[in-house]
Amino acid sequence: MKKFYLITLFTTFLYANNQEELIMDIENSLMAVCCWSGTVFDHGNSDMETTIATMVQSGNTKSQIMDHFVNQYGERVLAIPVMSGFNLLAWITPIIIGIIGIIIWYRYLNMSSNRIPIKNEYDDIPNIDQIEQELKEIE
Repeated sequence: MKKFYLITLFTTFLYANNQEELIMDIENSLMAVCCWSGTVFDHGNSDMETTIATMVQSGNTKSQIMDHFVNQYGERVLAIPVMSGFNLLAWITPIIIGIIGIIIWYRYLNMSSNRIPIKNEYDDIPNIDQIEQELKEIE
């Protein structure tokens, strides 16, 4: 009988831990609607936190809870934009800018190693070596 209680207690602990992880994941995925300045987890919007906890405890999945908030507040409530339509630009633009930056950096590194050596413009001056030597003596 003790084994049964231990197994039940252990299972309950794992289930509760799983619920806490799900709640934290959902709170990190939604923006706080009171001021739209951070996620629910970071900002601590108590109304949304209680709604999320209630929905998780009643057995709703993450997608059901996310859909509930999207239906209520629109796609703006999502911390990570959906990868479709105009939002696709938010996913592709950083990649394109990164690739362009790497290309510019690569071309800059190759350009600096392929420079033509500067030709000495004073080779045609007579006695240039003597002049250089006398200038060094003055210093």
